Amino acid sequence: MISKSIKTTVICSIILFSACKKDKTQDTEKTMSDNVLLQEWTGPYGGVPAFDKLPVEAIKPAMVEAMALNLAEIETIANNTEAPTFENTIVAMESAGKTLQHVSTYYGILSSNLSSPEFREIQSELAPKLSEFRSKISQNEKLFKRIKTVYEASLTTPLEPQAQRTVFLIYKRFEMNGANLNTEKKKRYAEINKELSSLYTDFANNVLHDEENYITYLTEDQLEGLSDGFIKSAAKTANDKGESNKYAITNTRSSMDPFLTFSENRELRKQVWENYYSRGDNNDEYDNKAIIAKILKLRRERVGLMGYKNYAEWRLQDRMAKTPENAMQLMMAVWPAAIARVEEEVTDMQDIANALGDNITIEPWDYRFYAEKVRKKKYDLDSEEVKQYLQLDKLTEAMFFVAGEIFNYNFTQVPEDSVPVFQEDVKVWEVTDKDTGKHIGLWYLDPYTRKGKRSGAWATTYRSSSSFEGETNVLASNNSNFVKPAPGEAVLVSWDDAITFFHEFGHALHFFSADVKYPTLNGGVRDYTEFQSQLLERWLSTDKVINNYLVHYKTGEPMPKSLVEKIKNAATFNQGFNTTEYLASALIDMKIHLADPENIDVATFERETLKDLGIPKEIPMRHRTPQFSHVFSGEGYATAYYGYMWADVLTSDASEAFAEAPDGFYDKNEANKLVKYLFAPRNAVDPAEAYKQFRGRDATIDALMRDRGFPLNK
Repeated sequence: MISKSIKTTVICSIILFSACKKDKTQDTEKTMSDNVLLQEWTGPYGGVPAFDKLPVEAIKPAMVEAMALNLAEIETIANNTEAPTFENTIVAMESAGKTLQHVSTYYGILSSNLSSPEFREIQSELAPKLSEFRSKISQNEKLFKRIKTVYEASLTTPLEPQAQRTVFLIYKRFEMNGANLNTEKKKRYAEINKELSSLYTDFANNVLHDEENYITYLTEDQLEGLSDGFIKSAAKTANDKGESNKYAITNTRSSMDPFLTFSENRELRKQVWENYYSRGDNNDEYDNKAIIAKILKLRRERVGLMGYKNYAEWRLQDRMAKTPENAMQLMMAVWPAAIARVEEEVTDMQDIANALGDNITIEPWDYRFYAEKVRKKKYDLDSEEVKQYLQLDKLTEAMFFVAGEIFNYNFTQVPEDSVPVFQEDVKVWEVTDKDTGKHIGLWYLDPYTRKGKRSGAWATTYRSSSSFEGETNVLASNNSNFVKPAPGEAVLVSWDDAITFFHEFGHALHFFSADVKYPTLNGGVRDYTEFQSQLLERWLSTDKVINNYLVHYKTGEPMPKSLVEKIKNAATFNQGFNTTEYLASALIDMKIHLADPENIDVATFERETLKDLGIPKEIPMRHRTPQFSHVFSGEGYATAYYGYMWADVLTSDASEAFAEAPDGFYDKNEANKLVKYLFAPRNAVDPAEAYKQFRGRDATIDALMRDRGFPLNK
C-alpha cells in the first residue's frame, strides 16, 4: 500500500498539523524563525529531514507559517499581470510550496509512525483549517483562469510531452475539484470538504484507538500450537505494556494472523478474531458507522454540485477503469470462481476437522487454522517450517539483489548517526547506480510495530525525483509492522508477509526509478500504481532469490529443493480465501458509493449486500466497512479499492512476458523495457499507453485466472 503512499503535489495531498504548546522550560513560545521544522534540510545527500528534532509542539506553528508562505506564492502567480504561459503559471506552481512539503514530511511521521493522544487531539482540531487552506487554492478564480488559458492554448499548440501531460493533470485536478462551479456552489463545496476533513481524521483515530486498546493477554497454559519465536515476541510485547508473565496478542494483522493460524485454543481464536474484525464497530464513542453515513452523504452532495450521479462516476474518470461499470465488470468476472473455490476449501477443512474428531462446523475464526492443516495434508507444506527460512535481514538482502539485477541499483547502509532518524529501529541505506556510482537517493526502513504506529505496511517519499529546477535525489521509506523479536532472536516472517515486504519495496523502486521533469508527474493513477509493486512480488519466488537468500536462520543451510517444490505446488492454495476476502471489500466499497446515501444504515447495507453477493459465511471482508481506512480516512482509495485487482491483471500478464523471455525474470531485455516503460515514466505517460509500449498489446484477464488456478471465463 502507498501511503500506501504516493505523494502528489502539495496543494492536493497534504494532511498535516499538530499541537502548539508553550515550551515548559520557557515563558514564551519559540518564534517562528526558530522553528526547526521550517528550516531548510541540511547535511549530506542534498539535505535530509531533521528527524532527530521533531517536537510535537512545533508542528502547528510550522504549519501555520508554511501555509501562509504557500498562499502568498499562489497569490503572486494568480495576480501576475503578464499573459499566462506555461512558465509563469504551471512551472511557478510546480515550484511553490517547498516549505510546506518539508513540514508535511514531519507531520506524516507524527501521524503514521509516532502518533500520540496529544497529537491526535490537535490533529482533529486543525483538520478543518487545512481544508480551508486547500479550498483557497483550488477555488482561486484568478489562478484557475490562468491554468485554463494555458491548458486551452496547449490543445492547439502542444507543448513537449511532459509539459503537456503536466498541464493536463493540473487542469483536470482543478476541474474535478470544482473550479468551474459558480460562487454559491463553490462555497458549499468548500464547506463539505471542511466537514469531511474532520470526519476522515475522526475515523482514522477511532480505528487506531481500537487497535491500541483491544489486547488479548494469554497465560502460560494458553500457548498451545504457537511457535517459540511468536511466544517470545508476545511475551516481550506484554512486558513492554507492563504485563509481566503474560503474552500479548495485539489487535493488528501482524499479531492476529499467526495466532489464528496456529493457536489450538478455539475460544481464544474467536476472541482475537472478534476484536480484530470489530474495530470501529463496538457501538461506543469510537464507533465509525455514523461517521461513514455522514461521509457518504457529503461525498454524494459534493459531486452532485458538479453534475455527477454518484461519487464513483466522478472518482473513476481519471483512472484506468474510467467508469464504475468497467471496475464492476472485472470484479464480477472473478467473483463466481473465487466463492466456488471457497466452497471447495471449506469442504477440505471440514473433512480434516471431522477426521480429528473436533466436532465443530468451520467458522471464520477457524479458517486459517484448518487451512494450515489442509496445506500440510495436501502439499505436506508446513508454514512454520517455511518461516525458518524467511529472515527479515536476508529478505532485505534479497530485495537489494533484485534491485541490482533489474534496476542496476546498489544499496549501502549508511553509518549510524550520519543521517537523523525518528526512532532507533529505523535504518538508512544509500542507493547508487552499480556501474557509475551515481547517487540516486536514500532508503529508510522502519520495520517494527510500536504504540502510535498505524497498522499495515506502506511506502512513502520524503523527497521525490524531478529535474525542472535541477536534478533532485529521492528520499523514500518502507514501513512495516513486524513484531520486534526478543534480544538475540531472528525476525522470522510468513510467506505472505515476505510477499508484502517485496510489494512495498516495489513502490520504493518506483520512486527511485522515476525519470520525470515536473513534480506533478510523480503522482499516480491509483489502479495502476499498485501494478509495479505487485509485479515485484514475483521475484521472491525466483530460483536466484530462493537459492541464495532463503536460508535457515540457525544453520544457514539453503531451503531444501523439496520444500521449494512444495511451495511452488501450493502456489494457488487458499486462493478462494485470499481472493474472496479482498473482493468482498472492493465490492462493498463500490456498491456503497453507488447506493443512495439518504438514511443509509451502514451495518445493514454491509450485511445485506454481502448476502446478495452470496459470500460464504466462513469468510469476512478483508477490511470491514467500520475499519476500512483506505476508503474512509481519506479519499485515495474510495471507490478505488478494486484497483489492486485491476493492477493484478497487469501483473499477471506482465509476469508471463518475463516467464516467456530467454532468461526468465532476469532477462535483461525485459528488465530494460520494464524500467523504461513501466517504472521511469510514473504519470508522465498515460498508463494504458505505457503498458502497451511494454507488452505490445493490452492486458487480458486470462493470465490472472491462470495465476489463481481459476477456470478461464468462456
